[in-house]
Amino acid sequence: MKKLKVISLAFFGMFLQTSCVKTDDFQLPKTETEEVNIEGNVTGILAVKSNFKPETGEIYVFSETNTWMEAYVVSSDEAGNFYKELVLQDKPENPIAGILLLVDDNSVFETYNFGRKIYVKLDGLALWSNNGVHQLGIQNRGDVAAIPPSRIDDHIIRTMETAEIVPLQLEISEFNEEHENLFIQVKNVQFNRNLLREQHHYTFAGEVTDEYDGERQLESCRTGASTMLSTSTFSGFKSLYLPKNSGSIKGVLTRNFYDDYFVIAVNSPDDLSFEGERCDPEFLNCTNNTSEGINVLFEEDFTNITSLSALENSGWTNVNVNGGKAFQPGIFDGNRYIRVSAFNTEEAPMEAWLVSPPIDLDDVSGAQLSFDIMASYDNSTILSVLITEEFTGNVLNTIWKHLDAVIPIGPTNQYGRGFVKSKIDISCLKGEIHFAFRYLGGAPDKSTTYDIDNMRISGN
Repeated sequence: MKKLKVISLAFFGMFLQTSCVKTDDFQLPKTETEEVNIEGNVTGILAVKSNFKPETGEIYVFSETNTWMEAYVVSSDEAGNFYKELVLQDKPENPIAGILLLVDDNSVFETYNFGRKIYVKLDGLALWSNNGVHQLGIQNRGDVAAIPPSRIDDHIIRTMETAEIVPLQLEISEFNEEHENLFIQVKNVQFNRNLLREQHHYTFAGEVTDEYDGERQLESCRTGASTMLSTSTFSGFKSLYLPKNSGSIKGVLTRNFYDDYFVIAVNSPDDLSFEGERCDPEFLNCTNNTSEGINVLFEEDFTNITSLSALENSGWTNVNVNGGKAFQPGIFDGNRYIRVSAFNTEEAPMEAWLVSPPIDLDDVSGAQLSFDIMASYDNSTILSVLITEEFTGNVLNTIWKHLDAVIPIGPTNQYGRGFVKSKIDISCLKGEIHFAFRYLGGAPDKSTTYDIDNMRISGN
């Protein structure tokens, strides 16, 4: 029996040593880092990217250069949020250039793990910019495709070094082209509150409206700037709920599919640390009255609003503070409403206000404000609802109170799927009040279209 046990243990040890794995991380550590002998020239990512000329957009093919590109892996497909690609940057800390390497392997993390230093043979590879992101791969007619499995080992040398990647600290407002394909960290951010409501708490990418990627709006508590977290619908964490608190996020900075705006892609949910208090504005908080009053004090369904002059003659203040496009009357299938959008305006920012006529609440109890909103071609939640008891006639020097209105999240590539009603208790206000819709967007990355209808204030 003792001999059998020894044989079994020996066989098990041989099995561990010869099992088929794609990484040598399971081997005993060496006292010295094994150096890779590169026969040829070594260059960096920034120099490689300079070969692509954006003015022509032509694919650049490397040939007879005998050159290798040095890089560090900052992506991982283990959680399914990256697919058949390696995101590479030039240094573990304070990087200045990043690039995307296309590889036809759906489990590259097993060999080229996060932080792994590699060398990429350039001869035979092609460089282009796809959706605003520089990519390396194999030329396939007018396209650049992934390196086929049979050629991956010819083009990538994996070193023994796994570096500690220190994320580049950025504010959302600082994002620019130089930061694409870099591993970054943004602190003191939170998800837009309309993604976290009890009626509908959004997941990372598990909604029926998510196609290929789910995009969720992140907002900076420091600057108010916003960006999108992009998560693949094939990721293993797509159905997890978004965190409610504020915190920090680490991920790869890239562009959305249409190259309209920056997005962040994380390697796993562990790259989010949201344990801080939220930084929402202070909202008007009355007695939580949820029932409509029997008297309608104000009502507007825009049936008779067919022009901007008709809107102004009805007592509405409609202004773009920068002199550009403001709210516009709209009609669809016989229904009239008011619409606002930064699409095709070339305004950045576009700040438009629609302020109601005065409504007297002096002798009213249980006042409630309600309206319907539909969002279309949604790329950011950029509409807010405010109210004041002391409108000066100038939206910029009036003291406004924020209303916790439900602003729907619409589809990204088509008209909205219907109006959503928002009801807000304003029973603690008295005197002459004005409510307002403020649109703060800017083409092309913040141009959501909003249709607003059926505004009403009721009370007793």
